Amino acid sequence: MAKSVGKSGNLTFICLIVAVATIGGFMFGYDSGAINGTQEGLQRAFKLNQTELGLTVSALLPGCALGAFLAGRFADIHGRRKVMMFAALLFLLSALASGAAQTAMILAIARFFAGAAVGAASVLSPAYISEVTPAHIRGRLSSAQQVMIISGLTGAFLVNYSLAQAAGSSLDAFWGGQAAWRWMFWAQAVPALLFLVTLLAIPESPRFLVAKGRQNEAEQILTRLFGGALAREKLGEIVASLATDHAPSLVDIRKPGGGWRPIIWVGIGLAVFQQLVGINVVFYYGAVLWQAVGFSEADALKINILSGAMSIFACIASILLIDRLGRRPLLLVGSLGMAVTLGTLAWCFGQASFVGGHLVLPAGVGRIALFAANAYVVFFNLSWGPVMWVMLGEMFPNQMRGSALAVAGAAQWTANFAVSASFPWLSKNIGLPVTYGAYTAFALLSFFFVRACVHETKGVELEAMQG
Repeated sequence: MAKSVGKSGNLTFICLIVAVATIGGFMFGYDSGAINGTQEGLQRAFKLNQTELGLTVSALLPGCALGAFLAGRFADIHGRRKVMMFAALLFLLSALASGAAQTAMILAIARFFAGAAVGAASVLSPAYISEVTPAHIRGRLSSAQQVMIISGLTGAFLVNYSLAQAAGSSLDAFWGGQAAWRWMFWAQAVPALLFLVTLLAIPESPRFLVAKGRQNEAEQILTRLFGGALAREKLGEIVASLATDHAPSLVDIRKPGGGWRPIIWVGIGLAVFQQLVGINVVFYYGAVLWQAVGFSEADALKINILSGAMSIFACIASILLIDRLGRRPLLLVGSLGMAVTLGTLAWCFGQASFVGGHLVLPAGVGRIALFAANAYVVFFNLSWGPVMWVMLGEMFPNQMRGSALAVAGAAQWTANFAVSASFPWLSKNIGLPVTYGAYTAFALLSFFFVRACVHETKGVELEAMQG
């Protein structure tokens, strides 16, 4: 039994579990950000046009949608930990294959499987964390997932910058005579291996064990988490929250009269709006975007690192506020802040001109654009970045959590793919002002969606969530 168990349970043990689970978030961020800085190398090596580049870069995302959907279902069958371990193995193998790819097709396939791992980690890490943490600190601990996502992104940006500087550019040869951009992919293998090994040290989710009828094992884990007396109480609540006539399945997300339950549509709305504000344009195309407005490759990569560092500070602020202010207020503030900063970016890009076929911003306007872009990233990571994942991990009743995550996670990554794959074409053929104007409109719509549809979950026990 834990040596020190109180209201918050055995915090040392809980925090160790959360630390391991959030490596999945780090890999989510690292794998998503590793592509940033490799685009020029991909274009040169595989002779890609803008449309082909967009599809190759975004090959990760259909895999993410499939991985999120399958992980949610498989987690109800095989357990949260086992599916996360399989995702860690996919991270490792796809990193090695991406760096070694000799054709764009092979790279796209490797990125697709990397996406399956990202999708699985994106839904299972926050769900697992929510299932092993006390309600009154669940938001803070679940928000650590977003800190790790941004840390992974920042780590990828920093590694990419360091490799490009050491080699001379992303196109030049580095160790073993291989181009630096290939090493940008291979570097992912290190945290992937760490994730796989450390997952061996954490227990299975007690709520999964109860759903499988393994109540003795669940009680042992709950005792380690919360102490004997509270463990027995929680075990009873978990048992009461699960149906006795069937195991969790996709049937649970349907209403008795047909169609999906309203809570599923709210989850889908949260997942989709998080992407329609255009955040991954900054994550995936940041280096290309800033070079387009006059920065060198080295300066563009430095800006990515700055954005990542600011994002981490914003996530830390979210951790401090989410269990005090609640989830809903942070979402509302974030929606308004993103609308203002995206609108500013749309105006800035409207002042641009073409010189020698390249987009150029006036010096003063360029500085405003840089400030607005970083402010936008801060607002996102103070609100929709961490809060959406926290809510998806906790808002669904136990009986339907895996199935609901499967649907909402697939919707999130499908929207991510649509935004990311369309950006190169939209920016070239319709223009950045209109493109960013559309993201501004979605940010405003997200504000009204939260006001009308999203209910507060701060401090509510998972067993009390209503479907």
